Amino acid sequence: MKRILIVGGVAGGATCAARIRRLCEQCEIIIYEMGSYVSFANCGLPYFIGDVIVEEDKLLVATPELFKNRFNIQVCTDSQVTAIDRENKTIVVHNLKSGKSRVEPYDALVLSTGAEAKKPQIEGIDLPAIYALRTIPDSRKIRAALHDIKHAVVMGAGYLGLELAENLIKRDVNVTLIQSSDQIMPTLDREMASFIEKHVTQHGMVCQTNAQVKKFTQNTDQSLTLHLQDGETLHADAVMISIGVKPRIALAQQAGLEIGELGGVRVSDTMQTSDQHIWAVGDMVEVRNYITGHWQLFPLAGPANRQGRLAAAHIVDHESAGASTHMTYRGVQGTSVCGLFDMTVAATGVTEKQLQAADYQHYEKVYLHPGNHVGYYPGAKPIHIKLIYDSRDGRVLGAQALGESGVARRIDVISAYIQMSATVYDLEEAELCYAPQFGATKDPVNLAGMLAANQLRDNHPLARWEELMESHVQVVESEQQEDAEQLLSLILDDPYSQAQIVDVRTVAEYENHHIPHAINVPLDELRNRLHELSREREVWVVCGVGQRAYNATRILQQHGFQVKNLSGGMKTYQAFME
Repeated sequence: MKRILIVGGVAGGATCAARIRRLCEQCEIIIYEMGSYVSFANCGLPYFIGDVIVEEDKLLVATPELFKNRFNIQVCTDSQVTAIDRENKTIVVHNLKSGKSRVEPYDALVLSTGAEAKKPQIEGIDLPAIYALRTIPDSRKIRAALHDIKHAVVMGAGYLGLELAENLIKRDVNVTLIQSSDQIMPTLDREMASFIEKHVTQHGMVCQTNAQVKKFTQNTDQSLTLHLQDGETLHADAVMISIGVKPRIALAQQAGLEIGELGGVRVSDTMQTSDQHIWAVGDMVEVRNYITGHWQLFPLAGPANRQGRLAAAHIVDHESAGASTHMTYRGVQGTSVCGLFDMTVAATGVTEKQLQAADYQHYEKVYLHPGNHVGYYPGAKPIHIKLIYDSRDGRVLGAQALGESGVARRIDVISAYIQMSATVYDLEEAELCYAPQFGATKDPVNLAGMLAANQLRDNHPLARWEELMESHVQVVESEQQEDAEQLLSLILDDPYSQAQIVDVRTVAEYENHHIPHAINVPLDELRNRLHELSREREVWVVCGVGQRAYNATRILQQHGFQVKNLSGGMKTYQAFME
């Protein structure tokens, strides 16, 4: 009988144990969990605080009794593994209740020790009323303190920080969200994150970016003062630290396993560590990015679950010396979703920021803002989408989307296409289900593919918003300074001024809000007013969301103009401006 020991439960370890049992009825399987719960839904903790999930038991995915009765797997909770002896293939287990330690042998060992909340080195960080949310006991503490909390500061505007802030607001707590970088939700590109910031602000959340805490002090009434680096102070009854997590690798380090540059355990594509008898899964490991091939940390339950399942297959094959498995881990794709005040935010693949960091030169992007279903059916809501693709062959690299309905479905579709190394040409031909209340004959996924494919065919040349915005800021600053000579120089020399910005919306739309120095030529009048446009300068076309501008682009192209479309129209312009 092979003895397989698993250190840590939750998603990766618990999944690995159950899968091993399904593959091997004869193996002895034991899980050692440092906490009191072997498998719980830590993604549900913010909603437990917000009373969306009322009963704590609902957070328990599986209990030791279930593992024993259904899978014949022994679970030892409150048991910390303190050392690994690789030469003798043993571990030291310390019982946190009795205080006693014992040595346990293994044939195969799985590490699933997870991650721990990052704790910033800030003066006063250990004061009372400063919390980090990672476990069920953490959520209990916060829930118990809510009756004394009227105003809270949440440090960190990632998924967990935003979800926690939302649920605190649901419990009638005033929330200020602070983020050290220049945008909330840093995993998205900045212009997409601007939609989210506007949305959560409308629901009462105060957001401060570029805010770094220098120190905490406690006041006489037990409240806290946050002293920021810029000299500003914030006052709160409680502070929630949510600045991310780091791999829990002390045990792996003690064992001398290979650790990557990002601080996670390095594993092979079968989740095997540098020791042939030890595997590692979940938040503690470094994995390859599916698109760029770079190592990264990706602490989410979905990948941990798949890693645990994969490791199980190889452990059973490895220990039985039977036929080899062809399953390998192909890396993480970054597919994620978050709900905030009835808005869904989802992404898959790489962001533009990641491509730039990887020095990936050959990419293009389109923006679009279609409805989640046809406009004539009641209740249509816009979906804001950014699609990124390889400019050489059209391979889909990533997508980000947000809106009130239909967002996750579209990102899931694009995620599946990315896994198949599909192209934007495949997206435009995707056959997706349609009925008026669910979509349109041209689904948002199709539209994204069509826009991108038309760009690659040169039917839809694109102007980069970044070029416009850089020059726009210079022009505005020059006008504010009333420096006519400088403004003239910008008009003559800048890319923004070399191009004619042509707004093809109606006069009323234009007068309500438009890009400075844009010329208004409504689409329906364009053919009769071509003589008003210079053929010596490139034309950059803009409309509300991009559709009319595309039609204008095709008209101007066929009349001999050099033309580009500002993808996503004024909706995207506002995102860049904010």
